[in-house]
Amino acid sequence: MKWLKGSACSENLLVTGNRWGKSYAEAIKIIHHAVFRIRDLKYDSGGKYHIVTASITLDQAKIIFNTVKRILYNSCRIDGLVKSDTATPYPRLMLGNGAVIEARSTQRRGEYILGNDYDYFIFDEVAFEPEAEYVVNEVVKMRLADRMGRLDLVSTPNGRNWFYRKMLELKDRPGDAYVQSGDSRENKFISHEYLDLQMQYLSDKRVAQNIMGQFVDSGGEIIPGKDIDAALLKADHSINDLREKKRGVRFISGWDLARKKTATVGITVAIKDGDATVIALTRMKQWDWNIITEKIRVQQRRYPGQLVIDATGLGDVIVSQLQNFNPTSFVFTPKSKAELLTNLELFHSLRRIKYHRWELNDDNNGGVWSLEDELRAARWDDNNACDSVMAMALAVWPLYKPDGPIIKPRMATI
Repeated sequence: MKWLKGSACSENLLVTGNRWGKSYAEAIKIIHHAVFRIRDLKYDSGGKYHIVTASITLDQAKIIFNTVKRILYNSCRIDGLVKSDTATPYPRLMLGNGAVIEARSTQRRGEYILGNDYDYFIFDEVAFEPEAEYVVNEVVKMRLADRMGRLDLVSTPNGRNWFYRKMLELKDRPGDAYVQSGDSRENKFISHEYLDLQMQYLSDKRVAQNIMGQFVDSGGEIIPGKDIDAALLKADHSINDLREKKRGVRFISGWDLARKKTATVGITVAIKDGDATVIALTRMKQWDWNIITEKIRVQQRRYPGQLVIDATGLGDVIVSQLQNFNPTSFVFTPKSKAELLTNLELFHSLRRIKYHRWELNDDNNGGVWSLEDELRAARWDDNNACDSVMAMALAVWPLYKPDGPIIKPRMATI
């Protein structure tokens, strides 16, 4: 009842444990919106009222849709509202007052909902959509623009991913957003004996996420989510001050070079009182060594200081071309890579590193890349595409071993 009363803002977010009753609550909201056409009266003259329940798969989207049908058809008082009920090409109900309720998939980055306009959009299990940020910000929100529609983001947690960050954002917008969490044990219609049994045998993290509806790290992350939260800066003034190179500030730059489908990334940190702040980030998917070398030169001239370069494979060619900057080479081996990432984890746990999200356009897929997303996604067992994580780790590595070269440069024979 609390969710039904409170979630009347332009954006609403519900995060709960499994079997809390999200689908049923959303079905009730859909019927209420469809029957009473909930919106500003100035948009109510056209007769059209469009509702969609969407998820990463159509099967998932149909869970709420089928709950709506079950409620409508099992109530003799409102059964006559349904004018038509079609299953292909996608599930669709039309009511006698012109309201339409549909179930759609968000696959292919929201391709199947492009070109439509909606009054009410429910995104179910949004935490499990890998392209959630793009789908919501680039596709869904503009589908609601015609009639100032409402958006519900509903899900069980799935680590501290975009859905978690969206929850934090909406909590800071109490004027036009509503956030609610829920524990599975609040549902009196499921077996509490069974839940108690699961809580005895599931890990603490699984209980917190799947039953209590709390955001926890999924396990195996290089940098724990709480440490990334602590490292994120909210204002620009500290970076601008450091960029002016005031007394007591020095610069270190780390560069991870592209391989196959990865990107070349250079990160410069300003060191003051032993703390590191990311003040420059260059990211490019470029294979021309001359262009890469020139980018490094430009950043190094702007922020002169120690330079650490990934010299694995052909990287030593870049090192040889930048000898005037006296670069330090780092060759990736299983042992050296583990030490590098462990040091980055240590800097986070000691609260000795800060950075912004550093959002950049990703030309390869048309989306937005962010440093924070990559840091949260980096795992000990899956980090081969985490170029920015490696660049940041290279930038702070000299603070771990300040004396002498890390690994002697290797010169290629040409």
